[in-house]
Amino acid sequence: MRYGIDIAILGELAEPSRLVHLAREAEAAGWDAVVVWDHLAFAWGTPSADPWVVLAAAAQETSRVRLGTAVTAVARHRPETLAHTVATFDRLSGGRAILGAGLGGVTAEFTAFGSSRPGGNVLDEALEVISSLWSGAEVHHRGAHYTVDGVRLSPLPLQRPRVPVWVGGSAPGALRRAARWDGWIVGGDDQECRMTLSPDSLAVQVGEVLRHRPSAAGFDVAIIGVSEPGSSVKAYADAGATWWLEHLHGYRGSMEQLVERVKAGPPHVG
Repeated sequence: MRYGIDIAILGELAEPSRLVHLAREAEAAGWDAVVVWDHLAFAWGTPSADPWVVLAAAAQETSRVRLGTAVTAVARHRPETLAHTVATFDRLSGGRAILGAGLGGVTAEFTAFGSSRPGGNVLDEALEVISSLWSGAEVHHRGAHYTVDGVRLSPLPLQRPRVPVWVGGSAPGALRRAARWDGWIVGGDDQECRMTLSPDSLAVQVGEVLRHRPSAAGFDVAIIGVSEPGSSVKAYADAGATWWLEHLHGYRGSMEQLVERVKAGPPHVG
């Protein structure tokens, strides 16, 4: 199992320097990834940072940790623009990007700007366009929602064949969608910092994802959760998780308390 931190870059944590500080501390303490929320929370009255801008800053202050989103509401973006942004970020970070992808759980982030929250068919088509652009081939696409008329993306991401795509969500459609990509990411805790997804429940859902894949090879399962320093998350590793993402947000404590948790290092599977 590998270990990361998942930071809700909202409220006081929307200040970009705080994410950069947490990323530096995470790398020094032996964590393997830093991922961030991706929300237009200002649409519902909460300050929020742009994820790719703050991750770009973190990339300049780190050299090893993977960096990405958990998760991006892909349909809020034009797929060609998101493909371009993430490809550029992957090069900037030396091939450390992860794209967490989902439908987006906050309807106001769509309706406040005159659109409706899309269905899974829009997300599926957008991901296909993004992946096709990352391939380096000339893309010709005419679908129900998007058109690409003979375009070749350049420069490409460093990671080949693409930046890893981890699909978020626990609905049956999300599990089937995740099976077609490179990983599945699921929330396991609540606002009060209690684990709400048991290892047994995770194992059932992992089994459902893998039922739609030829094998588990090269596939990541990331659970977002809360642990105490020195505690064991072996039960989740045994259930099929390959990543533990420690959840850091304003409800968990002050910036100083979050820094202390990061400095204490990852949990273990012993």
